[in-house]
Amino acid sequence: MALSLGLTLYNLSNRREQGSAPDRPMRPQGRLVWLHAPGGESLRALQRLAASLWEEDGVIVLLTSPDGTSLPDRPGLIRQAPPADTPADARAFLAHWAPELALFAEGEIRPALLAEAAQRKLPMMIVGGRQPQFLRDRDGWYPGLMRSLLPLFRHILTVDEPAARAFRKAGAPPSQVEITGRMEEDSAALPCLEAERAALARTLGTRPVWLAASLPEMEETSIIAAHRAALRMAHRLLLIVVPQDPARAEPLARRLEAEEGWSVALRAAEQEPEPESEVYIADAAEFGLWYRLAPITYLGGTLLGQGCVRDPLEPAALGSAILYGPRPGPYGTTFGRLGAARAARAVTSGADLGEALGDLLSPDRTARLAQAAWTVASDGAEVTERILALVRRVMDGED
Repeated sequence: MALSLGLTLYNLSNRREQGSAPDRPMRPQGRLVWLHAPGGESLRALQRLAASLWEEDGVIVLLTSPDGTSLPDRPGLIRQAPPADTPADARAFLAHWAPELALFAEGEIRPALLAEAAQRKLPMMIVGGRQPQFLRDRDGWYPGLMRSLLPLFRHILTVDEPAARAFRKAGAPPSQVEITGRMEEDSAALPCLEAERAALARTLGTRPVWLAASLPEMEETSIIAAHRAALRMAHRLLLIVVPQDPARAEPLARRLEAEEGWSVALRAAEQEPEPESEVYIADAAEFGLWYRLAPITYLGGTLLGQGCVRDPLEPAALGSAILYGPRPGPYGTTFGRLGAARAARAVTSGADLGEALGDLLSPDRTARLAQAAWTVASDGAEVTERILALVRRVMDGED
């Protein structure tokens, strides 16, 4: 009765959210598993899981997520937006894709969709569980709804004990909750042309280098001040800047030359960093190259901007030590993991950034941070194997 009353109120309050009929591709023949990532931080883990399901089992994967994160085309992977959480949209979605199993990351609860899936006897699991919560824009009074929905999941695999407690407290049967830890994530290591890297590495030689990645205009003054301070300790230091807005490249070069008297090279003008260059202004198409060349990366947007623009695991996977400010944007959990592992250094101001940069110019300190960051970026393989084993048991009718 609690499910019926709570779900009725939920559906009544969200009738206006009914989506228009989406343009869905034809469902391919064969076995299909549905994976759902509520946000960018769980998306990479589900990409890794999807790759294993296709490569090892030949299972087609439907991967849904609400954000606009671009994914490379991969065999066996279908990318779609999730359906609006209404009974009609849920019915149409499940009828079209007919998955054998559904896995939801983190703990986002979609009541209309879960109710329809339960009616169809679709097995469901939560992986990488952090805490159960309805969609962010669906707050309201739905008596007993969460407590009635959580038992619909066969397994709830959480990242730690606090997360497990949150699910049990919300109504998940204790026997269905298991602490597994975080899943392995798809490699964040961006590619680059090795010949280009080798040529630039020869040009730079033994010069110390740091990178300001996706730098917004409002943070330029802070980066300039930090570089000015660090140059007093390492006069050969080179700053590579990738502006968040490519149109800022030439105005920034003029500012640096006029105000600081620095020698600036522009990648867009096919200039190379000369021995006397203090700043090299690059472009966003080659982040894999810049992370490999710069032992230290400041992630733009985290100090004064709207939050981090680049995934912190990108520099972490390529051995670049990370500096970041108090505004993590959508990557709060990732920065929390890096901070807990002492794999990144937080700064609170432009002056603090300069001090931290100067401290990290010591190669051994940079190496310790970079090694810890790489460890964070590459763990979780055993957890993914545990989830794969459960998926296989469910699909084989053994669970």
